[in-house]
Amino acid sequence: MVAQKGKDLLIKVDLSGSGSFQTLAGLRATRITFNADTVDVTTLDSTGGWRELLGGAGVKSAAISGSGVFRDAATDERARAIFFNGELPAFQVIIPNFGIIEGPFQIASIEYAGSHNGEATYDLAMESAGALSFTVI
Repeated sequence: MVAQKGKDLLIKVDLSGSGSFQTLAGLRATRITFNADTVDVTTLDSTGGWRELLGGAGVKSAAISGSGVFRDAATDERARAIFFNGELPAFQVIIPNFGIIEGPFQIASIEYAGSHNGEATYDLAMESAGALSFTVI
């Protein structure tokens, strides 16, 4: 894969539950992390004392984080409503020249910050809340 523009990694949210996704406006940096817990099945009989893992048995999860400045009234309000109402809407993460990850996420935290001579910023953290799908683009 050749180098990609960081600004092309997008986080989109379903605004109304109808499958109409819109980019969370004002993001400057985004990141998605995939995790899979391991299940250790090592015994005294394990070859050479090496750890053995049980394939496909651990819990899978994804975490999304982003930071930026709020610039769009619709997505600003939607993000706040998702957090305060404890909703688990569908999100999409567009990874350039790789694919689209889609599924339910919970907004785990929103942090607002600002300095005297700068713009107000926010940091957002989300955790997967169900099965995710992957579509090659």
